[in-house]
Amino acid sequence: MNPLQLIPAADPLQVPWGWFQIFLTATFLFHLIAMNLMLGGTLINFFRHVRGQYPADLLEDTAHKIPFSVAFAVNFGVAPLLFLQVLHGQFIYTSSVLMASFWLLIMPLLIAAYGTSYFYSFNFRCLSNWHTVISGLIAILMLGVAFIFTCNLSLMLNPPAWTAYFERPEGLILNLSDPTLFPRFIHSVLGSIAVAGLGLALWHDWQARRGNSDSAQLIPADLRWFSGATMLNFAFGFWYFGSLPEGVRSASGFTGSLLIFFLLLGIATAILALIAAGTLRVRATAFWTLLTLTAMVLVRELVRSLLLNPWISTTEPAVTAFQYSPLFFFLLTLAGGLWLIWFIIRLVTSSTQADTKEARS
Repeated sequence: MNPLQLIPAADPLQVPWGWFQIFLTATFLFHLIAMNLMLGGTLINFFRHVRGQYPADLLEDTAHKIPFSVAFAVNFGVAPLLFLQVLHGQFIYTSSVLMASFWLLIMPLLIAAYGTSYFYSFNFRCLSNWHTVISGLIAILMLGVAFIFTCNLSLMLNPPAWTAYFERPEGLILNLSDPTLFPRFIHSVLGSIAVAGLGLALWHDWQARRGNSDSAQLIPADLRWFSGATMLNFAFGFWYFGSLPEGVRSASGFTGSLLIFFLLLGIATAILALIAAGTLRVRATAFWTLLTLTAMVLVRELVRSLLLNPWISTTEPAVTAFQYSPLFFFLLTLAGGLWLIWFIIRLVTSSTQADTKEARS
C-alpha cells in the first residue's frame, strides 16, 4: 500500500509557519535542558546509590530536587509538543495512534515516577535499606517514558513503516526495526547524564561562590560525569548520524549546508566544553554546552525537515487568510508565564540563601 494514502491532510495555520517553527525550536531547547536534568539526575543518583561511596546528606539533597525536576520537565514539555502538533500534526497524530497502547502508558508511568520521587524524597531517612531499589525504580520509569517518546518521534518520520498497522492494528507498533531508534535513544540518555552532571556542578559552584567551601570540593566529581558521558556520546552520536538515510547524510543545497554547519558547530563547542570541564571552569563549560545544545536542536529540526520533505508536499495545508490576534494574546500570555517562572525561581533561591545563613549562624 502507498504510505501517502495514510497521511491525513494538514490543518491550516493561523500565521506563517516560521512563527511556529521558532516557538518549537525555542521551547524544545528549554524542555531539553529540563528533561536532561530530570532523567540524567535520576540516573546519576541511582548510580551513586549503587556505588555506595557518596555522602548520605548529599544524596538526600539530590532526592529532594528530583520531584521539582519532574515538574519542570513535564511543564516545559507541553509547549514543544503542541507546536509540533501544529506544524506536523498529520504525522505525530498518526504515529501516536499506531502505537496508542504504549503512548497511553506515558501518563501512568509519569505519575508513578512523580509519586515515587516524592515518596523517596519525604521518606529518605526511613528508607536507608531501600535507596538503591527506589531510585532504580524511578530511573526505570523515566527511561520507559523516554523510550516511548523516542519510538513515537522516530515512527512519525517513517511513513513507510505505518503500513504495519494492517498486520498489527492493536496499537503496538514501536518501530523497533528503524536503524536510528536505538542510537538515538542511547545518545539522548548519555546527553542527559552529561547535562545533569553539569547542572550539579553549576549548583555546587553557585553555593561555593556564596561561601560554602564543602560544595567546591564536589565540583570535580560532577564534571567527571559530564566529561565521561560527553566523550562516550561522541561515539553514539556518530553511530546515530551514520544510521540516518543516505539522503539526509549527503543532503545538498541550503538545508544540507545548514545541517553540516550546525553539526560541526555542535561538535566544536562540545570539544570546547570538555576542555573547560577539564580545567574546572564550570560557567565556561555551561556556556559551551548551551551552544552545543542549541546547535544540536537545530540539527534535529533540519534532519526532521529532510526526512519529512518528500511527504509534506502532498499534505500541505490549504492557504487561508492569516489571523494574528491569537498570536498576540499568546505572546502576552507567554511573557506573563516567563515572568511567573522567574518569580518562582527567585523565591526558591532566596529561601535557600536564608536557610544557608541560618545554618551558619
